[in-house]
Amino acid sequence: MCALLAALTAGLAFPAGAVADETEQSAPKVELVLDVSGSMRTRDIDGGTRMAAAKQAFNEVLDATPEEVELGIRTLGADYPGNDRKTGCKDTAQLYPVGPLDRTEAKTAVATLAPTGWTPIGPALLKAAGDLDGGEGARRIVLISDGEDTCQPLDPCEVAREIAAKGIGLTIDTLGLVPDAKTRDQLSCIADATGGTYTSVRHKEELSDRVGQLVDRAADPVVTPVVTEGAGECAAAPALKSGLYTDREEFGQQRWYKVEVNPGQELRASVSVADDRAVHPDYGVLLRAVTLHGREIVRGEAAGNGRTDVISTGLRYPRPASDDDEATAETVCLQVTNSFSAAAGVKTTPGLPLELTVDVVDGPSKASDVAAFGLGRGWWLLGALVLAGFVAGLLWGWLSRWRVAVWRTN
Repeated sequence: MCALLAALTAGLAFPAGAVADETEQSAPKVELVLDVSGSMRTRDIDGGTRMAAAKQAFNEVLDATPEEVELGIRTLGADYPGNDRKTGCKDTAQLYPVGPLDRTEAKTAVATLAPTGWTPIGPALLKAAGDLDGGEGARRIVLISDGEDTCQPLDPCEVAREIAAKGIGLTIDTLGLVPDAKTRDQLSCIADATGGTYTSVRHKEELSDRVGQLVDRAADPVVTPVVTEGAGECAAAPALKSGLYTDREEFGQQRWYKVEVNPGQELRASVSVADDRAVHPDYGVLLRAVTLHGREIVRGEAAGNGRTDVISTGLRYPRPASDDDEATAETVCLQVTNSFSAAAGVKTTPGLPLELTVDVVDGPSKASDVAAFGLGRGWWLLGALVLAGFVAGLLWGWLSRWRVAVWRTN
């Protein structure tokens, strides 16, 4: 479902007159934050060091950075080789300032880097957020590291949550170079706190491609969410068009919204609910599309275990085209339900932040394309795989009996 959410968000297109704010935005800003600690000397990425892979990726990304993106580079652990923890945890510096990109100058700066010291991820994120301050355009930090932060108790996850709580619209994406479980968990936590992404990387090509994608993503138009207020039942729910909406939902509450879908159109919807305070670890989010009479059409659901700060799910409802020229729009009711529960002493008001994406687009041209929600013609492949498995099982059983018979004969 998370993959569906990403696809819905990436593919969102608003028609003229939609609720999204399409006013001109200031230049998007990106800062690449690179771990240059001693462990980056390790030679386990395609026969070379992690540092060599990072430098190659940076050079390729710098060549392909869109002209409209203002880009900067910050390092952590690049300058202090000693053992004093206090000094090592201050070792973060801006290698190239955020602004219009001089590719030659930026490449020259990257070429001078050599793996050196500590891994002060938390301090580097705080500084990077300051580097990106100002302007109304998209702001994105891309953190590349091969290990855990070595400067606790300044927990980088808490730093990321503090950045998100400021409401400055800054996203942190993280990439782990040949990560172990602890590194993967920490980098995932940092990304989740700001609605970013985490990617494990084991090859140079993967690193170049992913960093390039994230830099390009910063150039995408910023969609301003519209504040709405869901109702306790569908009849009283606000009517939504294609767009991005924000709301608040109490613990264990249901919120209702409604969308008009014409014959031949497809409704795509996704929802994210954030636990912005201490909650019990097991929770879930349910998104249902139902008719005005309460019949469920399709649903999406997701469960959380307390290791992420945002839980998301999505659904698709393709309404078949009609031969009736006078066919009217169908009102589809969207129900969002959560099963969060508050920890002792935690305030339950205001409700949890909720973000709802709605997209109504022209559906598939053929009825056969909408025969099954989410799979479409994929049922043919599923059927072929089931049949192949059945035949393989028969052959294996026959061969096993034949071998046993031969063994007994001998």
